[in-house]
Amino acid sequence: MATKPPQGDPVQDAPQVAERKRAAAGLPAVGHSLRMAHQQMGVRRTALTLLSVNQKDGFDCPGCAWPEPEHRHKAEFCENGAKAVAEEATLRRVAPDFFTAHPVSDLARRSGYWLGQQGRLTHPMYLPEGADHYEPVSWERAFDIVAEELTALSSPDEAVFYTSGRTSNEAAFLYQLFARKLGTNNLPDCSNMCHESSGSALSETIGVGKGSVLLEDLYQADLIVVAGQNPGTNHPRMLSALEKAKANGARVVSVNPLPEAGLERFKNPQTPKGLTAGTTLTDLFLQIRIGGDQALFRLLNKLILDTPGAVDEEFVREHTHGFHEFAAAARAADWDETLAATGLAREDVERFLRMVLDSERIVVCWAMGLTQHKHSVPMIREIVNFLLLRGNIGRPGAGVCPVRGHSNVQGDRTMGIFERPAPAFLDALEREFGFAPPREHGYDVVRAIRALRDGEAKVFFAMGGNFVSASPDTEVTEAAMRRARLTVHVSTKLNRSHAVTGARALILPTLGRTERDLQASGEQFVTVEDSMGMVHASRGRLEPASRHLLSEPAIVCRLARRVLGAGDDVPWEEFEKDYATVRDRIARVVPGFEDFNARVARPGGFALPHAPRDERRFPTATGKANFTAAPVEYPHLPEGRLLLQTLRSHDQYNTTIYGLDDRYRGIRNGRRVVLVNPEDARELRLADGAYVDLVGEWKDGVERRAPGFRVVHYPTARGCAAAYYPETNVLVPLDATADTSNTPASKSVVVRLEQSATD
Repeated sequence: MATKPPQGDPVQDAPQVAERKRAAAGLPAVGHSLRMAHQQMGVRRTALTLLSVNQKDGFDCPGCAWPEPEHRHKAEFCENGAKAVAEEATLRRVAPDFFTAHPVSDLARRSGYWLGQQGRLTHPMYLPEGADHYEPVSWERAFDIVAEELTALSSPDEAVFYTSGRTSNEAAFLYQLFARKLGTNNLPDCSNMCHESSGSALSETIGVGKGSVLLEDLYQADLIVVAGQNPGTNHPRMLSALEKAKANGARVVSVNPLPEAGLERFKNPQTPKGLTAGTTLTDLFLQIRIGGDQALFRLLNKLILDTPGAVDEEFVREHTHGFHEFAAAARAADWDETLAATGLAREDVERFLRMVLDSERIVVCWAMGLTQHKHSVPMIREIVNFLLLRGNIGRPGAGVCPVRGHSNVQGDRTMGIFERPAPAFLDALEREFGFAPPREHGYDVVRAIRALRDGEAKVFFAMGGNFVSASPDTEVTEAAMRRARLTVHVSTKLNRSHAVTGARALILPTLGRTERDLQASGEQFVTVEDSMGMVHASRGRLEPASRHLLSEPAIVCRLARRVLGAGDDVPWEEFEKDYATVRDRIARVVPGFEDFNARVARPGGFALPHAPRDERRFPTATGKANFTAAPVEYPHLPEGRLLLQTLRSHDQYNTTIYGLDDRYRGIRNGRRVVLVNPEDARELRLADGAYVDLVGEWKDGVERRAPGFRVVHYPTARGCAAAYYPETNVLVPLDATADTSNTPASKSVVVRLEQSATD
C-alpha cells in the first residue's frame, strides 16, 4: 500500500556517514527501487507501471536520456528511473485544500524534498496579486490571465518562455511556434545550464552539436573514456552498456575528481554474475583535479604527435582543417604544468597514452564535470582534437558521446527550443506557416535572469522544470523572479519555483509520461529524442491523476489561440485534437524528420541523420572537421581555499530530491555535507564531523554563503571539494559562466570554509 506524504520537514542537521561503496546496483538497488515505488504507488500499480518503462509499446522514462538497446529486458529501467516513475505515478495528490492549508509563505520555508513528496497537482491554481494563498481557477480564466499580461507588454521580448527537458517533441515544436508567432526568440532551456558547452564546441569543430555515436559504437569500441561523469547515479543504464563493451574487449578509463562506485564495479541485477561478484568497469582511474581536463588532453595530443605512426595522416589530410596551428600549440604542452594542473602522476598519463596507442576505436563520453567551467568549450574542443588525430570520428566504434541528463532535452533543441535559432530553421518555419519569425537572438537562462532582475522581462512562463532551484546565484535568481508581473509553471508536482513568484502566479497541472493522453481524435502518443539521436514514441498507460489535467500540447494550443486570437491562421485546434498533424508539420520543417509519422510507428523508432557519423561529412564553415588551438586554461586556487564542484546525491535527479541518502558515498539522513580530501582537511584544521559555512569567492567581491555543512573526509582530488546542489547553487555567481556557451560555472567555485555558528 502507498504511504502518505511526510507532514513535516525531516531534520537534516546530523547526517550519518559510513564507508563509501565500491560497487553499484545489485540486489540493494532492486530493493531500494521497489521500496520507494511501493511507498508512492502501492504494489499492483508498481508492477503495472515499471514493466512499461522504456518498452517499445510503453512510455519513455521521465529520467535520463540514455538510449534503449534493440533487445530489451522486461525490466528495462534503473534504480533512479524507478524513482522518477514512482514520483510521477504516485497516488499522493496536491488538491486545492492543500493550498488552503499552506500559504505561499509556508511553502517557501519548506525543503524541496518535502514539496516534491506531497504528490501530483490536480487543479489549475492562481495566486492573485497581494495574496498568500493559491486558489483554484478554471482553465479558461487561467489562459485569460496569461493573455492579459502578454498583451499588456510593450514588446514580446518582455516575455520569457523556458523549457524543461521533459517536454515532448510535439509540445516543444508547438511551444516555440507560439513564442515566435508572438514575436520573440526568448526560449531559454535547461540545455543552457548543462550541455550548451558541448553543443557550442561540437558545432564549431564537427558541424553538429550532438554526439556522434550510437549504442552499437560503444559495444565495438576498443577504449572508452568516461570524463567528468558519474553514470552510476546519473545514467545507471549506461553501466550495462559499459559491461557489454567490456565483454567485447573494450577497456575503460575514468577521468574524475572523485572515485565513483558505478565506475569501479557494476553488479548487474539481471545476470547471475551481477548478483555476486559483478564486473570491474574501470581499467585506469585518473583522479584529476577539477578543471584540469583540457591540460590533460592537450598533453596527450602532444605525445601522440611525437609518436611515429600514431596520427591518422590520411584522415587529417582529407577531412580536417587547422591541423598545423593546432599541432604547434600542442607541441608546446609542458609536462610540469600539466601535472600541476591535473594533479596526476606522470606514470598514469603515460599508461593512458599506451592504452590510446593500442586502441584503433575510441569513444569519449562526458557530462557536467566538463561542461560547467569557464573554459568548458575549449576543453571539449581539445577532446575533439584528440579524436581527430587518430581518425576516431566517423567510423564504427569511435566518436564523441556527450551524455545528456534529461529525457528529451536534446529533442527540445532539435524542435527549435533555442534562443539563437539557425536561419535555415527560421526560413523553414516561415515557409510552412506563412509568417516572418523574429530574427534577433533572445535570452538564454543567464540573460533571462538578468532581464527579470533589471525589469526588462515581465512575464516568465515555464514548460516544466524547477527554474528557481536549477539556476545559479539563488538569491539573485529569486529576487529576479519576484520582480516579474506574472510567473507561470506547467507542472506535474510541487516544487520551489511555485513558492517564488511574480506579482501574480499560475500553476498549470499537466499529464505525465506515464498517463494516457486522450484527445478528440482518440488516444495520442508523443515522441522523444534520446542522447544518441534516436527518436521513438512514448505512450502512457495510467489514468490521469486528475480529470482536470491537460496535456502539454493542449495547454500550448489553447493558450496560443487565446493570446493570438481567432484570426491567427495556425490550426491550433487541429493540433490539439490529433498530434499526428503536428508531426506532419515537423516533418516539413525539421531536417531528418521526413515521413515522421510512418517512421516513428516502427517499433523502436528511427535514428536521425548525423553527417560526421554517417558519411564523414562535416557541415562546418570550412567544410571539414576543425582542429582548434585555444590556450590551455585551468583553475588557480588561492592559498587556504578549495575548488568546489556541485553534484547530485544518489537519491536525486536534477533538482528532484527522492530521499536524503547518498548510498554509494556512505551518506545517510542529510544533504548538507561537504566532501573534503583528508589531507586538505588536516591542513585547514577541519575535523571530520565539524560544521562549516561554505563561502564563495569571486571577482565581484560579493559574499555568497551556504551555512551549516558537515565536513566529511572523503577521497576527493587534492584541493577539491564537493557538495550537493541545489543547496550550493547560492555560491555560483550569475555572471560566472563558460566562455561562448554562457553556461553557469557550477563545477569550479572557489570557496573558503569557515566554522559554522551551528557547530
